[in-house]
Amino acid sequence: MLIGYARVSTSGQDVAAQRDGLLALGVADRDIYVDHGMTGTNRARPGLREALAACRQGDTLVVTKLDRLARSLRDATDIADELTTKGVALNLGGAVHDPTDPVGRLLFNVLGMVAEFEADLIRSRTREGMAIAKAAGKLRGRKPKLNPSQEKHMVDLYRAGAHTTSEIAALFDVARSTVYRALQRADQQ
Repeated sequence: MLIGYARVSTSGQDVAAQRDGLLALGVADRDIYVDHGMTGTNRARPGLREALAACRQGDTLVVTKLDRLARSLRDATDIADELTTKGVALNLGGAVHDPTDPVGRLLFNVLGMVAEFEADLIRSRTREGMAIAKAAGKLRGRKPKLNPSQEKHMVDLYRAGAHTTSEIAALFDVARSTVYRALQRADQQ
């Protein structure tokens, strides 16, 4: 039996191309497991967990590319070893990975290193872009939930001693941590 797995990093991306690729490789639509908005560097993915659980001895797990399965060499190797132990083959875009073949292991490791390298480049570019935006004053973080007058009113209510932090948080529809941060900022002024 062929079990397919597809993954996209953001919920705005579409898995249609991967789904089409898996269908072309012979995977039935009902046997395709998908993760939306999940990074390949995180092994805890519900779709991957379900796909691995669906695999039985003699089955084949099919992915269109290795970087859809994992973005680190360690994860890719761990998943491949787990599949091998269960007697499940791994099909990478039409090429079946053979863990006993030295050339197959070499190519698998090279592909895994390339996937990890791409993930590192993406992280590096993101950090660089955020640093540039921050230096230009364009990266300010999340907009505060409360305006300054609401925050002052919150602090005044707390200092009056009539309400607990939980009650104040409920009154302003914020988390208690927001109340604590507002109190801390008020103490620093």
